[in-house]
Amino acid sequence: MEFTPANKDKFEAIVKRYPVRRSALLPALYIAQEQEGWLTTEAMEYVASLLDLSVAQVHDTATYYTMFRFGPQGKTLIEVCTTLSCWLAGSEALLGSTCSKLGIKEGGTSADGKFSVRRVECLAACGGAPAVQVNGEWLERATEADIDRLLAGEPVKRAFDWPKSPAESPAPILFRNVWKDRSTSIETYRAGGGYANLKKHLSMTPDEVVDTVKKSNLRGRGGAGFPTGLKWGFLPKDNPKPRYLCVNADESEPGTYKDRVIIEKDPHQLIEAVVVSSHGIRAKTAFIYIRGEFHEGFRTLEGALQEAYAAGYVGKDILGTGVDVEIVIHRGAGAYECGEETALIESLEGKRGQPRLKPPFPATHGVYGCPTIVNNVETLVCVPLILDRGADWFASYGVEKNGGPKLYSISGDVLRPGSYEAPSGKVTLRQLIYDYAGGMRNGRKLRAVVPGGSSTPVLTADEIDVGMDFDSLAKAGSMLGSAGTVVLDDSRSMVSLARNLTAFYKHESCGKCSPCREGTGWMLRLLERVEAGKGEEKDLTTLAQVCDSISGKTLCPFGDAAITPALSTMAKFREEYEYYIREKGSWQRLAPTFEEAKRRGPHTAHSSQSSQSEESPQSTVGTR
Repeated sequence: MEFTPANKDKFEAIVKRYPVRRSALLPALYIAQEQEGWLTTEAMEYVASLLDLSVAQVHDTATYYTMFRFGPQGKTLIEVCTTLSCWLAGSEALLGSTCSKLGIKEGGTSADGKFSVRRVECLAACGGAPAVQVNGEWLERATEADIDRLLAGEPVKRAFDWPKSPAESPAPILFRNVWKDRSTSIETYRAGGGYANLKKHLSMTPDEVVDTVKKSNLRGRGGAGFPTGLKWGFLPKDNPKPRYLCVNADESEPGTYKDRVIIEKDPHQLIEAVVVSSHGIRAKTAFIYIRGEFHEGFRTLEGALQEAYAAGYVGKDILGTGVDVEIVIHRGAGAYECGEETALIESLEGKRGQPRLKPPFPATHGVYGCPTIVNNVETLVCVPLILDRGADWFASYGVEKNGGPKLYSISGDVLRPGSYEAPSGKVTLRQLIYDYAGGMRNGRKLRAVVPGGSSTPVLTADEIDVGMDFDSLAKAGSMLGSAGTVVLDDSRSMVSLARNLTAFYKHESCGKCSPCREGTGWMLRLLERVEAGKGEEKDLTTLAQVCDSISGKTLCPFGDAAITPALSTMAKFREEYEYYIREKGSWQRLAPTFEEAKRRGPHTAHSSQSSQSEESPQSTVGTR
């Protein structure tokens, strides 16, 4: 096996982008898979020879990622997301019915070789739940009718229709171009003032850029909320090695789909931000690490980058300023863990996306052992804004210590799921749910909210009068995280919520740390047992002990994230866990809400489940 002439040219062009050849491994594997249909042994041997790697190194890396295939599949690959928001929207039932119609098991291929169907974890399409990808193309808010048309041979695509914020909310700043015609084009971006101040910003000294960002108190939008300017200041001043900027566009936290809007709808805003930020930290090369599942986003960014190069906004001596910035778009291949900065760096270097031991930190030992800054998409697009309008304006546009415009994603049991923009912290969780997202579906009552992505502790319906900023949510016992809010109504089981998210974390564990690798499996088995009505009181004690054995004992924050759904739901909804154990099953068989099931009294579940087991099986909607 070897590449076709066209693919050889494509490969050689890719290799030249990287200072170290091994970084071209993931792109080379994509080329091989697209050419051959899947990664054969011969394909991996060939890629190894091209990059001077052993076959074992190539195989070790390739098998880590979920998007590489090691056997033939159908002509059409149907991937159904089953993580929280899509699960709430009935994706399990959709997955099951699709397989049933084809007469295959999950993960299988139809007898005629036309279709393969598989389960995938969060696609960052939470507002378009249930979300499906068909050969990488979006099919959001997918229905049984869509699947029927697809199986009949019709092309079916549907991307999410991004809703606008309420009319009374402040005019969008970060989302200012999203709803314009041809919003991805350089002409539209320039017509709105894009690139107008690029020369001015590049004429500032790097120290002036960093000092301005520090003064603005811009806090990282990826989850931790660490001050961006302070982070940039950690770069060593006396290190002769080149510096790198890595853009974390690996948006994978369940409930979060805000960066995707910028990538797909306003890519030039990101490109300009990367150029300016690279200048600020004295980096001549920037890597945009975009998650592999963002097929549309990857194409959109590639096209915009070509436009920016042609216009002289990226490359050598940009606009005659003497500033050089090269941008490389590097596509991941399916691994939630690559959202962690050192795992992202490992993946960028052509390895398994597993975290490094810290210290040393990326600021001193990052990509290729060089000083590196890793920042999130939303964080970086704030930088030109700060330089345009001033640090004082940015700091005041929001609440104290939480300045600037902020993007909030919301999904689940609300009328208008979407990603919305508001001044940071000047919108409460209640306002986000009821004013921005239109309130609860079907007139139901609110039961619980995951406020900032799957790794943040749940809040109850009585705890939503809290500002959506880092400090306010911390005081409320949760976190802003990535600001990916998932809303659950009073028909939802908290035990099932914990089980669904624990299954996600078990699947996404990189396997490097034993507590996480083994502990998530233990957690999932315990939660599945409780959910199935086979749990015992001691299981809750064991579950808490397993969580304790993971907490703070892993190389990265993944372990602490993985235990959060179970711990926070047990803390806030312990009574429901005890009900499952006492009554040998779910209250959802008996009543539309947990409160009503409690009013009906004990022991009714036993007889009801026994008498209804044949004629009224539990719905597959909202189960795994």
